[in-house]
Amino acid sequence: MLPQRRHAEILRCLTQDGSASVTALCEQLATSPATIRRDLIWLEREGVLTRVHGGAVLAPSHERPFDRVASEDCGDKDAVAKTAATLVQDRESVLLDIGTTTHRLAAHLRGREITVLTSNLAVYEELADDNAVELILLGGVVRRNYRSMVGFLTEDALRQVRADRVFLGAAGVRDDGSVMDDTVVEVPLKRAMVAAADQVVLLADRGKFPGGGLARICGPEEIDVLVTNADATGPGVRAMREVGVEVLKA
Repeated sequence: MLPQRRHAEILRCLTQDGSASVTALCEQLATSPATIRRDLIWLEREGVLTRVHGGAVLAPSHERPFDRVASEDCGDKDAVAKTAATLVQDRESVLLDIGTTTHRLAAHLRGREITVLTSNLAVYEELADDNAVELILLGGVVRRNYRSMVGFLTEDALRQVRADRVFLGAAGVRDDGSVMDDTVVEVPLKRAMVAAADQVVLLADRGKFPGGGLARICGPEEIDVLVTNADATGPGVRAMREVGVEVLKA
């Protein structure tokens, strides 16, 4: 197993349980204690976990607040959001992911006769007073810093619904088209959203190519439409096109 894949699996285990022993991680990843200890040292240096005797625990979150992220690259995000809004038809049901670009998309959907399902509290605040929109807020654990809801309750709620399309955010798109995120607790939720929608639309402005991200959300073959203002000749966009993803230029 590649180191990157091991790191993602270690963080998934920690996200589920809060802590994990070296022994349990060895069994889960079918690798040696020495390899796991090296992985834990590397992840501790990255600031995502804290090593303790016999294992590791999740480190306190160091993510940037939602409002700070929302204030960056506003023009790019709004261009992507405005183009994405043209995909939505009246009386459709749409899932809006956590993130600042999906928040901008919500602003472009005001007054539409649609159903919006979301765990994004910023989206909820944007649409709460809009009587045209049927608004469904998914439950879960509130992440106050990033104005969102996550956890098994949110994932359970997603298994009960079906949407016409999901608008997905990400931290970055790798050159091979892999869609990545750097907030591990969000990854299971994003995967559940992909599974709950008939069409998957990725919103990724030019800053997301290649962007960051430790954990893989999905491959390019799971994306139906990419909305971006990135260079169409870049490797990440090309990888998307090669597997049949429709690319909409914002």
